[in-house]
Amino acid sequence: MTNSFNAKSTLSVAGKDYEIYRLDAVPGSERLPYSIKILLENLLRNEDGVTVNREDIEFFSNWDAKAEPSKEIQYRPARVLMQDFTGVPAVVDLAAMRDAMAKLGGDPSKITPQQPAELVIDHSVQVDHFGSDSAFALNAELEFQRNRERYQFLKWGQNALDGFKVVPPDTGIVHQVNVEYLSRLIFSKDAGNATQAYFDTCVGTDSHTTMVNGIGVLGWGVGGIEAEASMLGQPISMLVPKVVGFKLTGKLREGVTATDLVLTIVERLRQHGVVGKFVEFYGPAISVLPMGERNTIANMGPEYGATCGLFPIDQITLDYLRLTGRSEEQIALVEAYCKAQGVWHTAEAAEADYSETLELDLGDVVPSLAGPKRPQDRVALDTITEHFPKALSALKEERGIPTKGPAKVELDGKQFELSDGSIVVAAITSCTNTSNPSVLIAAGLVAKKAAALGLERAPWVKTAFGPGSMAVTRYLDRAGLTEPLKALGFHNVGYGCTVCIGNTGPLPAPISKAIADNDLCAVSILSGNRNFEGRVHAEVRMNYLASPPLVVAYAIAGRIDIDPFNDPLTTDAKGNPVYLKDIWPSEAEVSGAIRDFVTAEEFTAAYADVFSGDARWQGLEAPQTDTYDWPESTYIKNPPYFAGMSLDVAPVGDITGARCLALLGNSITTDHTSPAGAIKPDSPAGKYLIEKGVDPKDFNSLGSRRGNHEVMMRGTFANIRLRNLMAPGTEGGVTLHQPSGEQMSIFDAAMRYQEEGTPAIVVAGKEYGSGSSRDWAAKGPRLLGVRAVIAESYERIHRSNLVGMGILPLEFINGDSAESLGLTGTETFDIQGLNNGEAKQVEVTATAADGSVKRFTAKVRIDTPNEVDYYRNGGILHYVLRKLAAG
Repeated sequence: MTNSFNAKSTLSVAGKDYEIYRLDAVPGSERLPYSIKILLENLLRNEDGVTVNREDIEFFSNWDAKAEPSKEIQYRPARVLMQDFTGVPAVVDLAAMRDAMAKLGGDPSKITPQQPAELVIDHSVQVDHFGSDSAFALNAELEFQRNRERYQFLKWGQNALDGFKVVPPDTGIVHQVNVEYLSRLIFSKDAGNATQAYFDTCVGTDSHTTMVNGIGVLGWGVGGIEAEASMLGQPISMLVPKVVGFKLTGKLREGVTATDLVLTIVERLRQHGVVGKFVEFYGPAISVLPMGERNTIANMGPEYGATCGLFPIDQITLDYLRLTGRSEEQIALVEAYCKAQGVWHTAEAAEADYSETLELDLGDVVPSLAGPKRPQDRVALDTITEHFPKALSALKEERGIPTKGPAKVELDGKQFELSDGSIVVAAITSCTNTSNPSVLIAAGLVAKKAAALGLERAPWVKTAFGPGSMAVTRYLDRAGLTEPLKALGFHNVGYGCTVCIGNTGPLPAPISKAIADNDLCAVSILSGNRNFEGRVHAEVRMNYLASPPLVVAYAIAGRIDIDPFNDPLTTDAKGNPVYLKDIWPSEAEVSGAIRDFVTAEEFTAAYADVFSGDARWQGLEAPQTDTYDWPESTYIKNPPYFAGMSLDVAPVGDITGARCLALLGNSITTDHTSPAGAIKPDSPAGKYLIEKGVDPKDFNSLGSRRGNHEVMMRGTFANIRLRNLMAPGTEGGVTLHQPSGEQMSIFDAAMRYQEEGTPAIVVAGKEYGSGSSRDWAAKGPRLLGVRAVIAESYERIHRSNLVGMGILPLEFINGDSAESLGLTGTETFDIQGLNNGEAKQVEVTATAADGSVKRFTAKVRIDTPNEVDYYRNGGILHYVLRKLAAG
């Protein structure tokens, strides 16, 4: 490594010397935002004269905060974080690459992580059982039965791949485990003759990796394929972004929660526009903002659209490290390093040079919900009775849903009516909130006050509580709040994402029947981060995000369309009305319980043996081989990406004679493109599994089968709420084959196009690919033969994933759209002028059946030189494989 700025220095901490690269060696660095300083240190430490040179570092001396991003850097994060839904296919790809490496004459052992790679199994537990003390054990047993093959495969990966660790199932949610245990804040490692100290940085195969920014670790979500390349030592090519400074002032009012705050921030930042930008929080409120609140705000970075939402490292950070059981040696290193590098935050800290700024007085935040289908659509709680009828009417008009009136239902010996607005799912779920003691303690206190009045959940509400870690269970037990939560139906259903990712499990059969028979617009309320249509539960059309204490209150009320400030939630045993204010705890009650019961003991005990797992995991046998032998499985299958691959790279030609597989509207999420939920028996994926002898009761979810490309191809564009404008009046993965006009599944049409030798494209509106960082939303289309996507705009991660799978992302320009151009999807498309992937714009010709032609120019969204190489190679993994095999 070179050291052009003489930045290499020594830091002594408690008698131990560390090699560091000092930021103050670069003139002008003191004015940089914290996040940009982290990028600078990364380049100083990795200056090799090839991927990082002196000019790259000099750029930061003269960084223009206001300029449009144009400087590309090669960034090397310290580690990679994964969850099992996205981690399994990543390890499948590494196993397949080992096979391909051997066929290319290379050494398979080169395919192994070059930096720490940690996977937390948290996405597989489903809420089949709820409302009982046995729910956790029963759900855990079912999880293991369904996922045994996947877990054996991950154990193989842990054995075969150096630097790859797995946190076993039923331990915690990945991002909560990351902030409570895995994050180092300052890394230290042996580097030749010295121990090197540097910023802990992280990329993860889940979009909510951003949560780690709450504790001052720069991290964001990437696609699985980009994460795999990073694991294999490839730098991440990125443009130095704009940084939006968000100034926080004031203090939250009594009765306002961290969830209300984050929903307000999501709304504000979405309105401001922060896609592709870093956000940093600063201002006088930071010095008193608890870590739980910081983590909640950082978690929802994808919802407000930023790459990350970073908080500084300060005394509150150190207190949190101590609370969560980090060693005093590590805490001392964090403090000394941050002070030496000029990033230690105090109330008097100077304001950095930000690209843009905005401000929020915390005293202006009010109790809120968000919904019914986007997290940025905040609803002030005191306006819910005005909001809901309008939202309901709009949904019915949009979907053509008739109003049939309420349904009479009998369940567990109780009779009641179910109607539009009835809450059928109420869940305390998602690390967004389960990582924050203030809202969980508040939920427990609401339950305690309600139970003291003899209140119960409404009998039609399916309740669930998914603690984000075992530490949560421990401090709620100590506080005496577990039993009250159970009294309201909030039993522990599993240490995983559960309802937030759609692992809600079945509704009771009479509830499902009533919803279907009466076309009811039922509601879920959850403390999650996403409420996209069809995500929480296929039968629940309207979904609202809320704080955990509000979730408990609404479970009692059983309806969304009440004014909780003026209408009673229910009546007590004596028939007296009970209002929200009667069961809502004071700030003093919440803070007192946190002080008394949330202690380091809970965290050290919870994480004492975090990698060991339970008896089921310990007894799981896995192969001890360098390459995987691919036993017959409907969960794990060798993907075809590298079949027939050679070391030579063929030129990329223009795309001619393509047909449109789907013509889609705005805000098409990765849930629409590659759903993670239930598999219908009559769907292409369901039919495939039945052919393989899998009983429908054992289908598990699409997310759990991401290690099998045959299932995932068939599940692509299979979301039941997807609306393909080529097939009006339909929902789900339906299209019209061209030129026959036959209606069929998107999968069947794609297979026919492949038989005919016809390339496929997708045409879409704004925000294509928003939502989770789901690599199968790019892998699936690629295997269906999709060569290009033409959209009005893209979500950051998904655009990168498309390039990473060799799919050409094009963007309408000059105000064009499919609608303005009159495109119907029945045309034949030619995309010309690609210039072997180097073109900035291409000409698109759409020829209708009658011979009429529409021509338009589209922008090529291959944004960096590295991405050009990836595209030419057919994808990033092909590029890495060729490079390693040739080396």
